[in-house]
Amino acid sequence: MGEISESIKKCIAILKAAQSDTEKFAALFMVTKLVKGKDCNTTAKKVLFEAIGFKFLKKLLTGTNAQDDCPPSVYKSVALSILTCFCIEPELATHPEMLANVPVFLDIVQTSDNDDYDDNLIIVSEAYTCLQCIAEHEAGQKALIEVGAITKMSEIYSHQSFQTDEALNILVKLVSRYGPAAWGNDPKPFHALVNKIALDFATDQSERKFELATILSALLYSCNKDTVLPGSSDETWPQSIYKALHDVLTSKIGKNQRDPALKLAANIIDLLGIEWTFNDEENPKKFFLLLLQLCAIEIRMQLEDRSFKQAFANADLVTACFLVLESSINYMASDQLDLEQKEKQSVYTSLKGAFNAVVSILTKVSNDKNRDKLPDAEKVFVCAMVRVLVAWLAQETTAMRDQVYNLLPFMFSLANDSFHAYRARKLAEKNKSEGEAMNTDVCLMGQIDLLRLMLPALCHLVVEDKARDITLNLKEEDILYEAMNFHWSIVHYKKPPIPKSERLKAKKPEPELEPQVLEDMKDSRAAMVSLCNIFMNLTVLAPKVVEESMLFNTLLKFIFNNLPELKSIPENLVLHGHLAVLGLLLLKQQGASKVKKNDFSICRYIQSSIRFLWDAYMVDESNDPTALVVSMTYKENWGEIADLWFLGMQTLSGVLTIVPWISEFAIESGWAEGIAEMLAKVKVGTLPPNIKSAFEDFLCRLVDSNENAKAVLKKGGALKMCRSHRMMDLGKKLFGD
Repeated sequence: MGEISESIKKCIAILKAAQSDTEKFAALFMVTKLVKGKDCNTTAKKVLFEAIGFKFLKKLLTGTNAQDDCPPSVYKSVALSILTCFCIEPELATHPEMLANVPVFLDIVQTSDNDDYDDNLIIVSEAYTCLQCIAEHEAGQKALIEVGAITKMSEIYSHQSFQTDEALNILVKLVSRYGPAAWGNDPKPFHALVNKIALDFATDQSERKFELATILSALLYSCNKDTVLPGSSDETWPQSIYKALHDVLTSKIGKNQRDPALKLAANIIDLLGIEWTFNDEENPKKFFLLLLQLCAIEIRMQLEDRSFKQAFANADLVTACFLVLESSINYMASDQLDLEQKEKQSVYTSLKGAFNAVVSILTKVSNDKNRDKLPDAEKVFVCAMVRVLVAWLAQETTAMRDQVYNLLPFMFSLANDSFHAYRARKLAEKNKSEGEAMNTDVCLMGQIDLLRLMLPALCHLVVEDKARDITLNLKEEDILYEAMNFHWSIVHYKKPPIPKSERLKAKKPEPELEPQVLEDMKDSRAAMVSLCNIFMNLTVLAPKVVEESMLFNTLLKFIFNNLPELKSIPENLVLHGHLAVLGLLLLKQQGASKVKKNDFSICRYIQSSIRFLWDAYMVDESNDPTALVVSMTYKENWGEIADLWFLGMQTLSGVLTIVPWISEFAIESGWAEGIAEMLAKVKVGTLPPNIKSAFEDFLCRLVDSNENAKAVLKKGGALKMCRSHRMMDLGKKLFGD
């Protein structure tokens, strides 16, 4: 007790000697005075707190000790006055006794509209102070979440009670810490709260408007998307925020108003999609184009002629602008927006200026000798720059080429780190046993998979000689193969095995997969398609490397083993085609030495590949039995797989020359005969030249590599097929001159 002053020791002695609550209460006035003194340190406060005892303070707070001659509010006021002084100390703010009484504080602020508090609003104010101090600490946040503080604070604000901004600040702190999990599965409190704040945001014309913008940003950022999105179109907040942001961003404003407005715009676009900007019925493009221009200008202002440290100082704002640009670029790439030539030129000029600034800062970082020692938060900001740049590179394939080539090694290094951290996080989540508490302090780098986001741009880049050389010199194909395996593990999702004790019980219908699992599968399918495209480009454009590489041999085996396992569902069709054709290209490239006739995995792979090529075309049995049409299952995705089908037919023809025994599969499966039967039915003069050429070349190679092919084709109606469609080369092989 060396650090405790004499006056405090004396006070502790009085408290301990008190025989009744009345004596103890009298001593509290002395405590109030001492606690506010400068010589009352943390140790002294802790000892005082324990000498008073929380039980006694709780009596005063809940009014169970009120004397007839003294109103309960006096007791509450004294107790809270002391508690606010104690709460400033972290050790006391998180003291189990303090946390156990969070419901008491919440009860006081929730009933602040009651008549009891009309004359004594200081009680409510001090209860808020206690709650705010408690909310500063992890243990306090946990206690607040457990007693439903989020719903209670939402109600307080929605009903416009006294000191509602304090309630809002506590709520923002909690949802920022716990994210979507804090809201639970009922979206009603969220919608009620955000409808109210958005209305205030739209109607308030004071500086508070921009404080509300920051609060709305935090709430939208942390909401539970799965529960909030489905009903959001029936709520008023999307329209209120649109109206308010439109008014703000079309007015003359300074930096203090513009920054929160742009951040809010980014968060609502992240939640509702870029389509939210097309809310003006008369001129839907106007706000979209304005926002894009403003974000592009802001990026230039924050990054041009700045050091990385200066740029990082405004990372939140810049990252928000990146998000708007990325969403806009992806939306424009989908051809849903009809821009006039003048608008296109204006957008391109804005984007090019912004990306010049991004490339300039990235170049500075990549040339810095300490680039590998960046703290996590700075590294994440660099990843955000790479992320928005690759979204642009996936669409714009000519700009800033030399600077991009110079940056590629650094971008790969970051992307690989990000991929490995992300994969580790996903595996940890998968292996975590049910019911474990969620760990919110996940490594920042593992939040996104930057390599996944680079894939569409990489499809274009590896077509360019210089970028392809850099990619292969860095052995990036090894990491791309790791990514292929990782995404396959998600696409080829296997439910956990049923425990033995459950197996004999009556079979229940299989539960549907969670929406998040389905979303992950969809994204991983798209990732695998991009990876296939990258590997195809490398296989065609760097044949020597592929021929000699063990990695590409391993990739071929991966396809042999896994393509037959891919579930035959419509969602997998595009991926099926890409894996089949990549396998054929590798097979053609690596030659007969790599494949053995008795290898069962090759047999199954060839059957799967033939299935993809076979099912694409059919005779239209319903409308015109003489017309060749793309089959119904392929029609929806034909834009993505038409070129792939032609490449597959051409490559399989090449494979037959190198590995002739593969022809047996085309014959024994009935495909060769099926082609002849199908084309014999097709009306003379209606077979498109490219389809005719694809089938004729393939059948010619088939006849060359297998003598049994002639009889099979003749049986299927080859004579009629060759005559109808003037297949001269095939006719000569089958019937002579």
